[in-house]
Amino acid sequence: MKSFTYERATSPEGAAAAAFARPGAKFIAGGTNLLDLMKLQIETPLHLIDITRLGLDKTESLPDGGVRIGTLVRNADLAADPRIRKDYAVLSRALLSGASGQLRNKATTGGNLLQRTRCYYFYDTAQACNKRTPGTGCSALGGYNRLHAVLGTSEQCIATHPSDMAVAMRVLDARVETVAPNGARRVIPIADFHRLPGNTPHIETSLLPGEMITAVTLPPPLPGKHVYRKVRDRASYAFATVSVAAIVDTAGGNLRSARMAFGGLAHQPWRVLDAEAMLTGAAVNATSANAAADRVLHGARGFGHNDFKIPLVRSTLRAVLAEA
Repeated sequence: MKSFTYERATSPEGAAAAAFARPGAKFIAGGTNLLDLMKLQIETPLHLIDITRLGLDKTESLPDGGVRIGTLVRNADLAADPRIRKDYAVLSRALLSGASGQLRNKATTGGNLLQRTRCYYFYDTAQACNKRTPGTGCSALGGYNRLHAVLGTSEQCIATHPSDMAVAMRVLDARVETVAPNGARRVIPIADFHRLPGNTPHIETSLLPGEMITAVTLPPPLPGKHVYRKVRDRASYAFATVSVAAIVDTAGGNLRSARMAFGGLAHQPWRVLDAEAMLTGAAVNATSANAAADRVLHGARGFGHNDFKIPLVRSTLRAVLAEA
């Protein structure tokens, strides 16, 4: 691990200003991803800003019936919160399917949204990776790419976003609250937060230099059954091959509404509103599920080892709608 300096922030505005003033600075909270990357010298921050004492670790009810989740709320605490379990069960289930109990006790809400890909080539500093070192190439394109993206890819990167929580946040239309180095506040819809790789796969979010997440807000609860289905290679401590977060409202065997976001397919949680519209009023059966899956998969491209993900999306969506 390379040398770095350290400070403990005393306010969100001060933390953002310090990050902007020190090129190469990083925020640290739980550190469940950042410290691993530092040990491997994939991340080499010159300065760490500790934000754990800022009091941003509360989950609060909002006047409109929604919820505000502080950026430092631990994943385990959020999953166990009675309001989340009752009104946002898809989020609780997604959190509980991620990582291990020990990591969930440490990992934070903001950090979960910002965690970096688990692409094998990103983690291997002997391999070319545009995300790690822009302009060097993407080893995954011609390499072993079983867990890689089939949607939203580019010739520069086919990595996936690893978060389960972010997929549930996407189906819930969460909003990310931030503070800038000048103290200005803004709200970013979760749909606009994560970026596709394009020609700049190293730029992963819409955050500006020094900008810090302070909270995530959820809208009032939505009607319907909440489902989170994660297909993975083993029952725990594994990232999704394909995952689906869904909120499905049915009546008499027909769908009144269906929301669904997918993980394991792209550089960001993947949601296709046209596919949801197709399901509104449709019968719950394989035909409607396959039609919606085809719309979700429009433009999908496998890279050899991950070709199986395309039919797997169809079967997983059928299972989710059947469960709902």
